[in-house]
Amino acid sequence: MSRNDMLIPKVAVITGITTQTPDVKTYKVNAPEGGKPFEHMPGQCAMLSIPGISEAMISITSSPTNKEYMEFSIKRCGCLTEAIHALEEGDEITVRGPLGNHFPVESELKGKDLVFIAGGIGLAPLRSVINYCLDNRDDYGEIDIVYGSRTKQDLVGFEEIQNVWAKAPNVNVYLTIDNPQEDWDGHVGFVPNYVKELNLSVDKTVLMCGPPIMIKFTLQGLIELGFTKEQIYTTMELRMKCGIGKCGRCNIGSKYVCKDGPVFRFDELDELPDEY
Repeated sequence: MSRNDMLIPKVAVITGITTQTPDVKTYKVNAPEGGKPFEHMPGQCAMLSIPGISEAMISITSSPTNKEYMEFSIKRCGCLTEAIHALEEGDEITVRGPLGNHFPVESELKGKDLVFIAGGIGLAPLRSVINYCLDNRDDYGEIDIVYGSRTKQDLVGFEEIQNVWAKAPNVNVYLTIDNPQEDWDGHVGFVPNYVKELNLSVDKTVLMCGPPIMIKFTLQGLIELGFTKEQIYTTMELRMKCGIGKCGRCNIGSKYVCKDGPVFRFDELDELPDEY
């Protein structure tokens, strides 16, 4: 895809809406003529906009192996997302992308045992990678998925987690919620503590996304377990604004998140100034 193609918003049609949690919906999006608006790789993003309202960088949550449509899981948290949550099937939206780099599924991750660690809506960017790995199962080793949210009702994609991921070969799913509740008989506690309790083998490669405080303490826990920063990847698309390196909003030190990321290995982040 040429650079100009990534700069021009494309009209897309919402062809399906699934309510995931009280404030998260997943949208199926197609080009007006059918098919996907464009191709992407796991971890890349797109600029979604409603003309006259606003635009925002959103992770593409569907895997590139899905050839029928593209998906976005969107949390209601501002004027644009409020407007998107009011849309219905058949309504149009504009999309621009793909933007940013992607998780190295064709190189560094291939043949590795993988651990996916997510908190809340942080599962959305990782879902694309998880389903890509499951659709190319022979290329990857054991897969562990550690996912937590405030409550059971806030677990994004609970049905897919239970009915697809948990039943896939050589996949272990570990779910946790912050506090006890009556309809939950699983683990209770915060993700960083749960990761340390699981005592994961340090020969695995970690992909992590979630609230900054979760990432901070989970990273500390992984280092205590014996992981190195060269084994741990994260994505920082929330810091992206224009997506093409022009506005400067995501510039820090010598890097632009939108051009050098949003996927980074943690040893790469050590090169950035402390305020990042």
